[in-house]
Amino acid sequence: MKLRLFHHRDGARIAYREAGAGPGLVLLHSAMLTHREWEPAVEHLTHRYRLVLPDLPLHGDSEDRPRHPYTLDWFAEVIAAFCTETCGPRPLVAGHGIGAEILLRAVTTRRLTPSRMVLMPTRLHCPPVDLPRRRAWRVAARAAAIPGLDRALSHGARVVFRPDFGLGLTARGNPEARDLFRHAFADVGGNANLARSWARFAKRWPTEPSRELLEAYPHLDLPVLLLWADEDRMHPLACAEEALDLLPEGQLRVLSGTGYLIAYDDPVGVARELSAFCG
Repeated sequence: MKLRLFHHRDGARIAYREAGAGPGLVLLHSAMLTHREWEPAVEHLTHRYRLVLPDLPLHGDSEDRPRHPYTLDWFAEVIAAFCTETCGPRPLVAGHGIGAEILLRAVTTRRLTPSRMVLMPTRLHCPPVDLPRRRAWRVAARAAAIPGLDRALSHGARVVFRPDFGLGLTARGNPEARDLFRHAFADVGGNANLARSWARFAKRWPTEPSRELLEAYPHLDLPVLLLWADEDRMHPLACAEEALDLLPEGQLRVLSGTGYLIAYDDPVGVARELSAFCG
């Protein structure tokens, strides 16, 4: 895959990869990971689409300097500009986890007008499932703002999110998930800039339920696919079903036997549903 850089007008840079030929399809990964979250499904999609796989800011090879606000609206502004620049004014876009949260904010605030949108397991309008490891990460990340703790905590992140953690996020125990986490955290240890940036992100990222989305769903005048996992305990299917009832052009597809890392549990199923929906 070709590595490219997108430069936003405020100085943020987005590293992204491209593969395949055809209509552009942007895939936004989830928190703590990189574009490699989509690798298992790539080979099943490149014959139909030009896949655009960015590393979100604070992830992979993209922007990690603590000069930016790292709010949800800032992410939405940067990613909307990125999608438009790389795939035109009406792109096909899919997101998972915080990638889906960012996509939803970009669309509901009219920063981005995709022709079709795919939302994979994310919290939508529901309260986040506050798992102990997630809660501990948020506390530790915010502590990185304290001078002298940034570098130490960056090493601590690699201890908490060991490769076996990725294995636990698949319903089928795909061993390749270990490599996904190993790659995502390879350059984290000792990166004080990144630790301070994550501290800013942890402080400013919304933790309360986004109940305003319940009023926004009926006004989304585009086809929306909710592509869900049936064994993801962080993102219950019931939340997607509630959103489906309010989406004018919504569809729901559930891949059985899949967990949080849905593309690692069923890459063929993910590619099949994306292709069927995006055309």
